[in-house]
Amino acid sequence: MTERKIAFLFPGQGAQSVGMGKELAEEFETVDNYFDRAENILELDLKRICFEGPEYDLKLTENTQPAVFALSTAISQIIQDKGIKPSLLAGHSLGEYSALIAAESIDFSKNLRLVRERGKAMEEALPAGLGSMAAVIGMDEEVLEEICSHINGVCEIANYNTPRQYVISGEKEAINSAIEKCNKEGAKKVIELPVSGPFHSSLMEPAEGRMKDVLERTDISKPKVPLVANVTAELTTDPQDIRKNLLDQLTNSVRWSESIEVMKREGIDTFIEVGPGRVLKGLLRRIDRSLDCYSTNTPKRLKKTLEELS
Repeated sequence: MTERKIAFLFPGQGAQSVGMGKELAEEFETVDNYFDRAENILELDLKRICFEGPEYDLKLTENTQPAVFALSTAISQIIQDKGIKPSLLAGHSLGEYSALIAAESIDFSKNLRLVRERGKAMEEALPAGLGSMAAVIGMDEEVLEEICSHINGVCEIANYNTPRQYVISGEKEAINSAIEKCNKEGAKKVIELPVSGPFHSSLMEPAEGRMKDVLERTDISKPKVPLVANVTAELTTDPQDIRKNLLDQLTNSVRWSESIEVMKREGIDTFIEVGPGRVLKGLLRRIDRSLDCYSTNTPKRLKKTLEELS
């Protein structure tokens, strides 16, 4: 049997749901231990927020991001402890921070504090209700870019998720206008997203300014596994490039579809979605249905992944 070439994919905000990690923590001591470490570092009741909710608490960006990060990191540890090693890494938005743990590039406690600060900075970058995001499905990239360029106000493409699935971000009124225009221009579906801000848009500049100092003070080592960066869709192992990419991704697009294509060209044939939810597996199927993708968000799925790949 030909040896698989594996990439780890780490989900971002939007993958969370109340109850996430509860069954995994009951079956895998590593998960429980990572949640305990995160709670001690942040002095935050992360287990209760993840396992019991309420949903409002989990959806607060400053809570969502450390929660998804801690769970993803724990699952990654379990997989690697079984001898399953990635050849490449990528994370969707927040997931890039989780990927840096797998790459042994940033210390867990420092990275967790970074993620918490990032969540607060993004939450506070714009007063609640002034920004919005929407998913646009079944529309050509050029058509959507043309629509965004003619909208009054800030309206930008935040995520290039698949060849025909995008997320737009910007001022609330501008996004509402774009939703109406996309529907008129034949988009298959347009859905306003339940988010607390216009992420990956120029409106996140206050968060970028706040995170610049924090990132400059953070030690970043050369990763032991190359990463594909969100903002460039290019391989990187340079700590200075990583620092710049983490900062740039706050106000720039996530080029996810291109990132997957880069991994394919590097010979990756098997992907593991390391963390809660199955969002990235769904995107991967829309990019290239021939690629294998394993999920790890439940004990049953994680055990299957370990059995088949170790």
